[in-house]
Amino acid sequence: MPLSDADKTLILETVRDAARREIMPRFRALSEADINTKSAPDDLVTAADLAAEALITAQLGRAFPDALILGEEAVAANPSLRDQLADAEMAIIIDPVDGTWNYARGLALFGVILAVTRYGVPIYGLLYDPVIDDWIVSSENADTCYTNAHDSRALRLPATPPETKAGGYVPLGSLPDPHRLRVAALWPQIGRLNSLRCACHEFRMLAQGHVDFMLSTRLTPWDHAAGVLVVQQAGGTAKMLDGSAYSAVQRDGYLLSARNANAWSEIQQAFSFLLD
Repeated sequence: MPLSDADKTLILETVRDAARREIMPRFRALSEADINTKSAPDDLVTAADLAAEALITAQLGRAFPDALILGEEAVAANPSLRDQLADAEMAIIIDPVDGTWNYARGLALFGVILAVTRYGVPIYGLLYDPVIDDWIVSSENADTCYTNAHDSRALRLPATPPETKAGGYVPLGSLPDPHRLRVAALWPQIGRLNSLRCACHEFRMLAQGHVDFMLSTRLTPWDHAAGVLVVQQAGGTAKMLDGSAYSAVQRDGYLLSARNANAWSEIQQAFSFLLD
């Protein structure tokens, strides 16, 4: 069953409420006790992540009692929760503070990502910036839209090739060591390779046509499901590097998102060695 307009409004306002109450009051006000690590020293979780996820989970759990609510921090505490995603007719996937390292260090480059999936297929995606209080949202059979306090407009990625060498986002630090030098060697061919340490804003930049592609590793549904739908509904191409369709259930492989099908094919050829 598709989400109604009222459902989408409720989801959006729940995220905005969590940002106002739990995320922004703590920004640049965290104590050392408010910041902890998870899988690695740079894999951080803060009091804001936990509080925002708890609030969103509680509110949406009441509104959608039959949905699987899958938050990043809940999965960190109980990884088996993620196993339920494939069989969930409706799952609400939450990244309460995407770009936590940036947030914890006082850099205003973080966001909230929320996706709704049907048996692992994204049907709603929200990329929200709490700092500016603006958002990019999409859903199945609908345009991707950008909204701020003054404007709301559909986003449509250009079908024409970029005027300069293609540029985009590549998480060099997440690639296997043997591949990093090969990726660096692509600079003359591709142009700029960057990383924002924030999937929310990388997808936002791509959906607005400011970069040409985005390569994603370490697949997690809270980082990628919403952005895939946002890019696709804006006219871009987002699928696995081997050409297969993306599913939020996937845990391995590389996800490549690009401004259009031609750009995707060109970038895929450049990065095809990652499939070896």
